Amino acid sequence: MIRLVTRDYSELGEGQEAGEALATFVACAHAMLDPSTPEEQVRRLEPRLLAQLPTLRALGIFDLFDVRDPALAALLADEA
Repeated sequence: MIRLVTRDYSELGEGQEAGEALATFVACAHAMLDPSTPEEQVRRLEPRLLAQLPTLRALGIFDLFDVRDPALAALLADEA
């Protein structure tokens, strides 16, 4: 299990470990970006991926890493 440390727990989802949020985000992103993933599955994964954003933003993940895929970056920018 990945355990990340943050000093600001106010924005972390209730009962959600930081590592779980990161692992879920990465797994969803990989599946969504895989051209062999059926569109129906991509539509189911999108809300799950977006649900991780408050936790990842509280951790400062996007201050450290850039999203290089243009479509995924646009999706995240729309949610900002």
